Amino acid sequence: MIANPKRHYITPEDYLQHEEQSLVKHEYIDGQVYAMAGASDPHVTVSGNLFALLRSRVRGTGCRVFISDMKAHIEALNIFCYPDVIVTCDARDREFSLFKRYPCLIVEVLSKSTEAFDRGDKFADYQHLETLQEYVLISTTRQRVDCFRRNAEGLWVLHPFTPNGKIHLASVDFQVGINELYEDVTLSQAESSEAESETGKSHGG
Repeated sequence: MIANPKRHYITPEDYLQHEEQSLVKHEYIDGQVYAMAGASDPHVTVSGNLFALLRSRVRGTGCRVFISDMKAHIEALNIFCYPDVIVTCDARDREFSLFKRYPCLIVEVLSKSTEAFDRGDKFADYQHLETLQEYVLISTTRQRVDCFRRNAEGLWVLHPFTPNGKIHLASVDFQVGINELYEDVTLSQAESSEAESETGKSHGG
C-alpha cells in the first residue's frame, strides 16, 4: 500500500540517494514519492514462503530472486516500485545494486486496500518491462494464485491456480504445490486483519 505523496518534483537520483538512508520505504512515480505502509502477517508469510521456494529453484542458474526490499525500475515510465518478489535472469541487472530493470517474474501479494491497484494500474505499468514474462498475484484471503503470462504474440493470458493444485511458473521452470505456498498462513486471520485495517482507516486511524 502507498500513501502520503510529497507534491514537489524529486529527481530519480535524489530519490535513490534518500531511499538508501530512509527508515521508511517509498515508491517513486515520475517525480512523486509515496511512503509505503507495513504488511500483515499473512502477507509477509506468503512472500517469505515463495522467496524460499524460488531461491532453492534458481540457485546456480544465474537467476536471482529478491524479496520486498529490491526495487523494480520501469525506465519507460520513470517509476521505481517494490514488488513483493522479483526474479531476474538477465546479466545486465548485475550492474544495478539498488534496483532491477530486466526482471522475468514479478509477484505481488494482495490485500483488500491494494488489490484493485495491483490488478489495474500497476499491472499496466509492469507491462512496459520488455523482459517480463509473468506477473503473479497471490491472495491472502483464500488459496488462489493468478499468473498472467505473456504469450508469443505479446498478449497476457491468465493462468489461475486454486486449492490442492500445483503452481507452474514457466519463466523460471518452477512448480510447487499451492499448499506449500500457504504453509503457516491462517486465511481467516488474514480476512480479519484486513477488515480491522479498513475499519480503522474509516475512523481516521
